[in-house]
Amino acid sequence: MEVSYKWLQEFIELPESPEEVGKLLTSTGLEVEGIEKINAVPGGLEGVVIGEILTCVKHPDADKLSLTTVDVGADQPLPIVCGAPNVAAGQKVVVALVGATLHPTAGDAFQIKKAKIRGAASEGMICAEDEIGLGTSHAGIMVLDMEGPASRMPNGTPAARYFNLEADYQIAIGLTPNRIDAASHLGTARDLKAVLNRPLRLPSVDAFAINNTDLTLNVQVDDTTACPRYAGLTLSGLTVGESPDWLKQRLLSIGLNPINNIVDVTNFVCHDLGQPLHAFDAAKISGNQVIVKTLPEGTPFVTLDGVERKLTATDLMICDAEKPMCIAGVFGGQYSGVSAQTTSIFLESAYFSPTSIRKTAQHHGLKTDASFRFERGIDPNITIFALKRAALLIQEVAGGTVSSAITDIYPTPIDAFRVPVRYRNIDRLIGIKIDHTEIHRILDALDIQAESIEDDGFIAIVPPYRVDVTREADVIEEILRIYGLDNIPLSANLSADSLSEFPKTDPDQWQSRVSQLMAANGFYEILTLSLTRPAYNDAIRQSLTGDDVTLLNPLSDDLSVMRQTLLFSSLETLVYNLNRRQKDLKTFEFGKVYHKVKLEDGSPKYVERMRLSLAMIGNQNPESWLQKGQPVAYHDLATAVQRVLNLFRIKSFETQPADTTLFQYGLTYVVNKKPLVSLGLVNAKLTKLVDLKQPVFYADFDWQALLKLASGKIRYEEVSRFPEVRRDLSLVIDKAISFEQISRLARQTERKLLRTINVFDVYEGENLGEGKKAYSVNFMLQDTAQTLTDVTIDKTMQRLMAAFEQELGAVIRK
Repeated sequence: MEVSYKWLQEFIELPESPEEVGKLLTSTGLEVEGIEKINAVPGGLEGVVIGEILTCVKHPDADKLSLTTVDVGADQPLPIVCGAPNVAAGQKVVVALVGATLHPTAGDAFQIKKAKIRGAASEGMICAEDEIGLGTSHAGIMVLDMEGPASRMPNGTPAARYFNLEADYQIAIGLTPNRIDAASHLGTARDLKAVLNRPLRLPSVDAFAINNTDLTLNVQVDDTTACPRYAGLTLSGLTVGESPDWLKQRLLSIGLNPINNIVDVTNFVCHDLGQPLHAFDAAKISGNQVIVKTLPEGTPFVTLDGVERKLTATDLMICDAEKPMCIAGVFGGQYSGVSAQTTSIFLESAYFSPTSIRKTAQHHGLKTDASFRFERGIDPNITIFALKRAALLIQEVAGGTVSSAITDIYPTPIDAFRVPVRYRNIDRLIGIKIDHTEIHRILDALDIQAESIEDDGFIAIVPPYRVDVTREADVIEEILRIYGLDNIPLSANLSADSLSEFPKTDPDQWQSRVSQLMAANGFYEILTLSLTRPAYNDAIRQSLTGDDVTLLNPLSDDLSVMRQTLLFSSLETLVYNLNRRQKDLKTFEFGKVYHKVKLEDGSPKYVERMRLSLAMIGNQNPESWLQKGQPVAYHDLATAVQRVLNLFRIKSFETQPADTTLFQYGLTYVVNKKPLVSLGLVNAKLTKLVDLKQPVFYADFDWQALLKLASGKIRYEEVSRFPEVRRDLSLVIDKAISFEQISRLARQTERKLLRTINVFDVYEGENLGEGKKAYSVNFMLQDTAQTLTDVTIDKTMQRLMAAFEQELGAVIRK
């Protein structure tokens, strides 16, 4: 769910920055997943300010140019050469400072630089409206009204503030299913109200008035179980058209596209107050009737997207005297909606049963903003307020009059939840004793009233829009999330009546699972001695973490120390098999390695750690009539390593070059800044120690680190019904930059839409320049909530390209 920072400020005073607001929301349980700056116009008018022309004289060497000095709030006025015919001293104007990038209405963006024009210095530009993207006129510079807001703003004021075009911020919240009460700007502001202890500013509907009753419809609800409350009114004399800028900006700030002024108001109120609305063209309602009912199984109905759907017998429908018009709370009909010819509407505001809407939405595979809210449970008591607010807004943006009384069918009002709460249970579950005054302040701020307050507890009266707060534990959770988990000391006396059992990781079980995996992929398990030759440890001494563990009474010099790696055990096993004409081998081994370190007092400490090793030599597949033998390659080993990581559900890791003492080339995978596995081609100097002349690919896992990352939890996600989009880039970068750096930067820059990133070509050549290489990279983008538009895709790719250019010095080839 996305909310707008500026939109939130309409409900509550927020001097805090968007980032600070994000932290506050996360602390209350509304986890903020990202904050994105939204400019009202391209470039956001950054570097453009209000200035005042102090002097203006003709340029001595150019008839059409003027030399001006302009006060922009700096220590000294700026000299600016201007070619506009209407420039004059005393004017308040719009000035682009040096360094500002302007985005004109037509043409490409350009940057303002210091210049000399006909010998005169110019340090800025006095702008016309088309030069800053606010119009099409180029007849002269913009001259601001000296009697208007410009006269009250000091010189140097950002132009975005003067034109009310300051940037907004889109705050993405990972809304959990139980918190549908927060699925609006009002709902989000309620949490901020509670945590900041500030009042809400609700919009006023006092101006609402019924102008006449010339268009009164007969409204009837046949199924009050599926529709406990249904309200509506009519408006006449409307003019359907484009919405005003403020309304379009509000919708765009949360990712919605404006449609027309009537539909935009219904969408605005849905995200403003959390109450979905629907507008019907009144001229298309037959028989002057609106009936809420179900229809026979299999009844055909064409929805707004042009698809004919077969209704079930439980689908609640909004009908007129002759036909169905809308699937209640889910999707409108193709023939009853607002069009450019609409002059009167029936405006609906209702509360539908969550169970009914959920069944219908799932059956037809429809997920809309309305069904998302209805099927989880909205506020049944905001229905009329939202209706009045929408009616006033429609009159503001489309004219017209309210031409009927409000119909409100609500036979059985939905009661608040009554929850007994005991203070001792609050203290026990939270772990500390919270002052009773603070408890009731928090609950009151959350619109949860207290009745029958006694020494040991009270009755919490929970409003029906809080469908997730129905038990004592739920009320206590509300107290805790606003009080703040960070305010609970680590020494708090936390307790519970019961704890779920979380079994410890079983190393033997995991070892068995890995063994089965490797055997299934053609690997043979080996078991070797822990004693080894001192020469082996000496060959890799610089990469070892401690001293050798030496036997006091060895049987021979060849077996006089404990091994510090499984590598040589594996190499000796390969040699043994090669000498017996077994040339294609894949082995794995679980074994311990040993070393010792000195403590501060000089005494030795002996360390043993479990490792897992993989080794591959010869051909990946044996030679046959069907195919020639394919030599083992690095990626064959990397695939085996990835299978092990997948078994442990380890999806993300960083990479760095492997230790060159052990490997000619390879990588080390790092998780939480600790090496997890190293893999690559074994250094030829080491294979020579065991008289092995063939290339060997080897991987070495830290088994104990693997076990710490083991997880028994499986997370499933629904396959998105929205398509992926592929975009390719060619990046010319320094040879020292790895693909891992590109991938990491891309995922840091775009966390929401980027699904995969892959390099499909690498090129090096003289025409790129010395020390350069070109990566051809594809990016797969996908939004799980909607189909990506070209605007969103282009915006995402521009952000990625800018990051590559700024952080990696990349040159984008097109």
